Amino acid sequence: MNDQEMMFEEISNPLDSVEDILAGQQWAFSRMNPDELMVDVSGKLGTYRMVFLWQEEYCAMQFTCHYDLVASDDSRDLIALALARTNSSLWLGHFDLPSDTNVPCFRHTSLFRGQTQSSGADHLQDLMDIALAECERFYPMFQLLTNEEGLGMDSGMLNLAILDTAGEA
Repeated sequence: MNDQEMMFEEISNPLDSVEDILAGQQWAFSRMNPDELMVDVSGKLGTYRMVFLWQEEYCAMQFTCHYDLVASDDSRDLIALALARTNSSLWLGHFDLPSDTNVPCFRHTSLFRGQTQSSGADHLQDLMDIALAECERFYPMFQLLTNEEGLGMDSGMLNLAILDTAGEA
């Protein structure tokens, strides 16, 4: 067996590590098939659906963290503008508004080539922590933009909605 064959043999499905992390948090999850896992997580501001999709052929895992909010078709243009401004400030991942669901989400794809189950666990925990932090950080913005009252916003009001908030009311 050559080095490349050994490397690919060491790569395990990172969803096994995700299961271990979720079990450690005592979160109930669903493993629909070997390449797809889903869990609902409660944050301070909302509930989020995390979906993990493994693509073995690319040694890549796509991760999405969906809000518990649905955007109207009328708000898509305003949300697209907010997403462009918000995404430019992110270091990892991006926010998206899939046209088939109109549910805002945080999305990131990670490459796992050369990692084993144990070497990817910290990476996965960090990814989940970052996604939850970013979703909580921008929850007020998405809540406002998916609310009918937010439809009449102008660019100045949008700038206010995008601002980071500090503390709790």
